[in-house]
Amino acid sequence: MTDARDYVRRRWTALILLCFAQFIVVLDASIVNIALPSIGEELDFSRANLPWVVNAYILTFGGFLLLGGRIADFLGRRRVFMAGLLLVALSSLAAGFAGNEGQLIAARAVQGLGGAMITPAALSIITNTFSDGAERNKALGVWGAVAAAGGAAGVLLGGIITDSLGWEWVLWVNVPIALAVAVLAPGLVADSRSESAARHFDTAGAVSVTAGLTAFVYALLDVTDAGWSSVQTLGLLALSAALIAAFVAIERRSDAPLVPFRIFRLRTLTGANAVGLVVGATFYSAFFFVTLYMQQVLGYSPIEAGLSYLPLAASLIVGSVVASQLVTRIGFKPVLGVGMALVIVAFVWFSQVSVGGGYATDILGPSIVGGVGMTFAFVTTTIAAVSGVREQDSGLASGLINSSVEGGGALGLAVLATVAMSRTNDFSERSGGDPSGQLNALTEGFQSAFLGGAAIAALGLVLTLVLIRSRDSRAHVELGARPEQMPA
Repeated sequence: MTDARDYVRRRWTALILLCFAQFIVVLDASIVNIALPSIGEELDFSRANLPWVVNAYILTFGGFLLLGGRIADFLGRRRVFMAGLLLVALSSLAAGFAGNEGQLIAARAVQGLGGAMITPAALSIITNTFSDGAERNKALGVWGAVAAAGGAAGVLLGGIITDSLGWEWVLWVNVPIALAVAVLAPGLVADSRSESAARHFDTAGAVSVTAGLTAFVYALLDVTDAGWSSVQTLGLLALSAALIAAFVAIERRSDAPLVPFRIFRLRTLTGANAVGLVVGATFYSAFFFVTLYMQQVLGYSPIEAGLSYLPLAASLIVGSVVASQLVTRIGFKPVLGVGMALVIVAFVWFSQVSVGGGYATDILGPSIVGGVGMTFAFVTTTIAAVSGVREQDSGLASGLINSSVEGGGALGLAVLATVAMSRTNDFSERSGGDPSGQLNALTEGFQSAFLGGAAIAALGLVLTLVLIRSRDSRAHVELGARPEQMPA
């Protein structure tokens, strides 16, 4: 019995360390949001290029997650986990020393590559350590809460650090944390790997899909300057389509594909990944546009904007814990449906922002509603995506859902940034350069982006109702009701 208790204690201690690593990954994605105006001013970013500080990270993160999961399965999950931490530490250090926008974007891309090694390895370790059902739900609930806390802590710490030390330190803060986790990992995390004989990593597939998404995002972000019918826009869109088609062809012919299309025969997994695209699109866009609205329209300082996210932080953490408990009791489909409905409400509410608005009327309410909705959606899509998946496919499934969320974040931010810039430019032309007109133009752009986010969330609700199987959701409840297995 003592051995059983020691086994359980070791597992939960390992989970804490893995969650610290995920905290770092999410922090890297969110902490720069508050610092964006300062970064843009000091490094002379154009308005069209500023989203690349976020997108460079999440594109490489999402594009290489599947490759990271596959490498972790074959080479050893702990080994790849530690290598990713070291890469994040080095690239974070380099990003803080960046002297121009090109250097910063390149360093952020490498940060994303490190995150693409950490997350699938850590999530695969969790799914192999905790049995499917209530036990895994608890573990993934903790994982989701920490990930949510990382997103909220990122904007809070970003404001404090930018105001007191400078924007460089929002990038350097992760260096000592990543190194500490890497040092502790060998003593706390057991190594594991797939017993498959194949060792082909399909780098061509990862590069082609990431390059295709990057070309598509760049085409959207620059379309307001280049025009929809320009050679640049049409050429980038054609290049994107060709690269995505090449990715599909590579996967179909590969003996060990990055994405074996057989896995999409699992309808709930397919639905969870489709909804994951929407979750990523809404999550990253909310942080990006709310932060810019507070600083550019309401005139908040970085620290004031960071502190304004405290209620959102609380709702994210509470929502993650509640979501994992509800999934065990009633299944992931109803919880996911409620989550997407709350996200719709939050974005419609955010679309009412105004130049003369205030924190209580324009930010507080929708932040709380959106925080609960996003964590309901995030936790449940993760549980649904890995539920019932075979052990040898756990790295693939965990990498796939994270790729969907990150890819959705990049695409959603690109689409909604394009909507906002187009609306702002149209309004600016009519205002004739009047300063108050410029504030109104920015606000009009943010309003349009939030309405676009509500439409994307509505699509997510439809996908939940159509693609997520109620039978699988009920089966998950029944599985969670079984007594937890204890080691002999």
